[in-house]
Amino acid sequence: MLIGGENVAAAGGEWFDDVNPATGEIIARVARGRDADVDRAVKAAREAFERGPWAKLDGTDRARLLWALGDKVRAAADELAELETRDSGKPIRDTKGVDLPMVADCLQYFSGWANKIYGDTVPVRGPFLNYTRREPVGVVGAIIPWNFPILMAVWKIAPALAAGNTVVLKPSRETPLTALRLGELALEAGFPPGVLNVLTGLGNEAGMALVRHPGVDKIAFTGGTGTGKEVMREAAATLKRVSLELGGKSPNLIFADADPDKAARGALAGIFYNQGEVCTAGSRLLVEASAHDAIVERLVEGAKRWPVGDPMDAKTRVGPMVSKSHLDSVMRYVEIGKQEARLATGGARVGERGYFVQPTIFDRVAPDATIAREEIFGPVLSVIPFKDLEEAVALANDSEYGLCAGVFTKDVGRAHAVAHRLKAGTVWINTYNVFDSASPFGGTKQSGFGREMGYEAIELYTELKSVWVALS
Repeated sequence: MLIGGENVAAAGGEWFDDVNPATGEIIARVARGRDADVDRAVKAAREAFERGPWAKLDGTDRARLLWALGDKVRAAADELAELETRDSGKPIRDTKGVDLPMVADCLQYFSGWANKIYGDTVPVRGPFLNYTRREPVGVVGAIIPWNFPILMAVWKIAPALAAGNTVVLKPSRETPLTALRLGELALEAGFPPGVLNVLTGLGNEAGMALVRHPGVDKIAFTGGTGTGKEVMREAAATLKRVSLELGGKSPNLIFADADPDKAARGALAGIFYNQGEVCTAGSRLLVEASAHDAIVERLVEGAKRWPVGDPMDAKTRVGPMVSKSHLDSVMRYVEIGKQEARLATGGARVGERGYFVQPTIFDRVAPDATIAREEIFGPVLSVIPFKDLEEAVALANDSEYGLCAGVFTKDVGRAHAVAHRLKAGTVWINTYNVFDSASPFGGTKQSGFGREMGYEAIELYTELKSVWVALS
């Protein structure tokens, strides 16, 4: 682990195995942190926040350090991409071409906010000057998932550090390696010890101990909805601030007037990118009945152009599931799907070595089917026909989740009208899975609350203080 600027073993001397999901082989042994390690990390972060050099730096200094860390990430991009791919199973074409460029961009985008966090002067009654200022929350516990390990870490780290907080980062037990390397790069970039600490361990041990710790001022969590609810319950005891980015069962709507080739490509990318291990995955594809057959035909043909294989091969587009337990979960849903709908393509495990699943499409899925309601988090698409706009919107909103949605149509008015009616934190029109560090991202309903990226992320990591000055 990285605590207070030092690489340290767990206090109890325990370790856990880190497995390459493409081979099933152990690639590292990682320190298994528990309560004592959490306490040490939080104390290091508190010391840095209140008394260390970090407490004396102004926004311009923080901006310089964040920019430098972005440069370090760019310089180490090939190393980090390979580490991420071997640890998580993400195809190397994505870690090199998408994840690492976005990580560097996010760090340098938020470096620009570090010296631009303003308050306001408020026109109050009476002989008073009243102004507000935004101040850092304090010690932030950032708990990240295994599907975008370094990117999700930076989505939290960058705005938190820009605002002047210190961070205890808890990566997933499945994918701890890039978080540890990122912590080392932060030290190399000049961040003082204790500003960014990386705590490895199991979620129900180190993760929940971090949530419960009274020295943590805010928890930023990305993960499953069930775990998010547990985080909220445990955080309530100390009334710490919480932001949650949770699961999704996102609807992707294709109207009959949409460009069928573009819509099919968007739908395939929406579900098969990152082997479907994406909270935003467009796993419910709602297709207008008159276009249904043509779209499904293109989907089945297009799925063949998403080759499954060794994630270190630049031609691979679909890597393995992150673990054997997750493979078993996805295949259980596939078997359920075979009983509920028509299997159009896929539906099987690929090979016996590693945890690979064929890109799978189920057609004419009933809206109340298990595979249409529950988050599978794998390369499994449910196609649901609809007859008109009203039914499409009703079907789209008929979910406990509200993270993202897509709309494919050539009718500009309809596109905006539908986007306004969809209950989702993000809506893409004639595209899917597009992100930018400047655009806020987050969900509604059981997909969580709070917004990452953009200025809205700065608000997550600051407290608003009102100051009154008597003028007479």
